[in-house]
Amino acid sequence: MLRDDPSRPHSEPFAPHTVARTRSPAAHPGSGAGPAPAQPQPAVDLKPVSETPTEPADYAAISLTFGSLLGALAVASRGRDPIERAELVPLAAATFSLSRLLVHDKVETWLREPFVDESPSGKQPKGQRLRFAVGELLTCTRCMGAWSALALVGLRMGSPGAARTVTSVLAASAGNDALQAGFALLTARANTQEAAADVSSHVASTAKRAA
Repeated sequence: MLRDDPSRPHSEPFAPHTVARTRSPAAHPGSGAGPAPAQPQPAVDLKPVSETPTEPADYAAISLTFGSLLGALAVASRGRDPIERAELVPLAAATFSLSRLLVHDKVETWLREPFVDESPSGKQPKGQRLRFAVGELLTCTRCMGAWSALALVGLRMGSPGAARTVTSVLAASAGNDALQAGFALLTARANTQEAAADVSSHVASTAKRAA
């Protein structure tokens, strides 16, 4: 049976803002059991503008930048071969991988550092106004997914050969993440089942000796 858990990813995902945590109830006195394991809490949504040091104009600037880049890409793509449907799946996988790389990977800390405070408790945007808004963007994989998709599609339209190489590497990385997560799940399940079998065997052996 599998005994050792595979190594965990080098970083863990965090919500854009602090996640509420609850303490697990202690076991009943005298039961001999330890505290119940803490249950993961759902991530909270982005806070409204009224609760952050930003103004609507800051988000408008980000939206305007994204819209301008998207419009420029649409104009530049006129007369070019369209992206085939078969390319959408690897592009989606590459977008997923790139957004997680930018938001969570330790090697990209240098990119997030001007806008995000990182600590063992999570990631928090820092600064005021536009700086804070960019920090929110860099702590949200869904938000960065749109920008990652824009960059990859732009590369695909401008340099198809280079785009295929980049997309292949990022898509393969996403596949590796999925396989690692699946293996971790199978290993944890096998270890849990084996531990339960050991407990049952011990209880049966104790009962037999007592009889």
